[in-house]
Amino acid sequence: MKEIKNIVRSRAQESSSAVEKLYITMRHLFNRGFYKPMGVSGETLREALLSLRPEIYGTIAEEKVELSGLLYVIERLPIGIEQCRFINLTSDEGYSKSHFKAIIPPKRRRNCYRIDEEQMNVEITRGRSDIYDILTHLTFIFIESHKIKDRILIDESGEVTRDWLKLEQAVLQNKKLTLEEKEKTISHTANILGRTFAEVLDIYDAFGIAEKPDRFLHVIYWLGKLALEEVMDSTKRTITFSPILRERLGHHIHGEIWANNIKDVLMQNGLLDRPIHIISANMHSVMNSIFATHVLKTKFKDQSDFFIYEELSKSGAHEVRDKVTAFAHQHGMISLPDTSGTNIDVQIFDTAKIDWKKSSFPNAKIDAQPPVIIVMDYAFGEQAYETIDELLKPYQETKIKKVFLNVESVSIMGKAGILQGGKGDIMIPSAHINEGTGDNYPFVNELTAAMLDGNGIPVFAGPMVTVLGTSLQNKDLLKFFHDSTWGVIGLEMEGAYYQKAIQSASKIRKSINPDVKVRYAYYASDNPLETGSTLASGGLGTTGVKPTYLITIKILEQIFNIK
Repeated sequence: MKEIKNIVRSRAQESSSAVEKLYITMRHLFNRGFYKPMGVSGETLREALLSLRPEIYGTIAEEKVELSGLLYVIERLPIGIEQCRFINLTSDEGYSKSHFKAIIPPKRRRNCYRIDEEQMNVEITRGRSDIYDILTHLTFIFIESHKIKDRILIDESGEVTRDWLKLEQAVLQNKKLTLEEKEKTISHTANILGRTFAEVLDIYDAFGIAEKPDRFLHVIYWLGKLALEEVMDSTKRTITFSPILRERLGHHIHGEIWANNIKDVLMQNGLLDRPIHIISANMHSVMNSIFATHVLKTKFKDQSDFFIYEELSKSGAHEVRDKVTAFAHQHGMISLPDTSGTNIDVQIFDTAKIDWKKSSFPNAKIDAQPPVIIVMDYAFGEQAYETIDELLKPYQETKIKKVFLNVESVSIMGKAGILQGGKGDIMIPSAHINEGTGDNYPFVNELTAAMLDGNGIPVFAGPMVTVLGTSLQNKDLLKFFHDSTWGVIGLEMEGAYYQKAIQSASKIRKSINPDVKVRYAYYASDNPLETGSTLASGGLGTTGVKPTYLITIKILEQIFNIK
């Protein structure tokens, strides 16, 4: 008789199951309309996050409070959200026309409004991925807040530790602390957090803002205070989804307005019937790659192109950036700052107006019909499908006349996590695999690893996984994707959604050329398989400049027929 084996689930399987559970739970809570993150309704979400233990949230499953993860999350949530018991996720419902001042998180472009002392409204205009992002971040900080509560609450009567009273005293005096006061308070706070004095001191200033240099203490205090109130007074924090948001989500409302604005501008400038190349990139690399070296050649005499690009990327380089932008506007560039709520700005380049001798591409071979380049800023997760799907639809010139766009290529470049290699390395995908569903999208990539080799940057080619959120990744799951026959080289959030929209427009709906060319290339922002190399460990600095421009130039060389 065959021996029955005990089937033990691997950490990768547990993690995969946790991601699926998170995905389903968040959709369920959204349909329900509200939930209490630290109550019974939020239990599944908390359990799944603790089971997954994402790399970015560090020591989420341990007793000590996670500091790097907390900083990563706080930079992506509106200032003051830690003080609010009620968080309301809304659609664009007209708050921009009110007296409420928009609060925009430093690392995530979304409008947020502090309604009163207890309520923060967060506008969701970038689709479901924005909701997943916010809910996982909020679940994380609420879990951390209860760790703080556990360390300060002495007994059920509500007596708290001396460390907590000292922190409260420092925060409530609401003035800038002297060095002595600051270090005393850090000492008490370190005890509360289960961290060393040095660890807290190291991260302290990163939380600070100009008007509140001691913000770290305020964040810790308010997280602990609201967690205490949840336990002592049963005043649970609540997340609600506005009826308008629930009604609108998934209907491409913002994407449709955004795409129609672009097509209207193409129509007004007589560009609608020209060959079109769409590039998803940032708002500077295409413009700078074409014009910067000519405009700044006297200022940066005898310097390499990449030196100029690095100078332009520095935070204080407004003057030189403005110079390049002004020149680009005189030579065929049209800027379309976003007004649709997608938070995706656009540039349109009419190559017929480019003086090629005054550009970085003097050998450009332009056909009888000069191409038009549409550069769109980065989409966010599922928003990629909404925007490209709408952009590739025909332009409704009149009620009965449709104009089909002559889209020759779609190029996607951006940042991604790498699973072999390090920050700044380049990845060339051959397929996108959707993590949540296993849907996969193989394609012929016009960019190859050979094209980018030999520039002093390692280049990797292979499938890439499109993840639910970069904040939900853990080593076990990524190691499985990398080591198994999937052979995944990296992870990002938009690829499968872009390709799904391109395939449906070109192969099924026939609204664009069925042989449309696609180009995908990413540079590594982090390696989540390496401890200390996750997104929470800090930005790229100038490491990302060379790969960004190298990819951009290779895309433009193909569009301009330069061999």
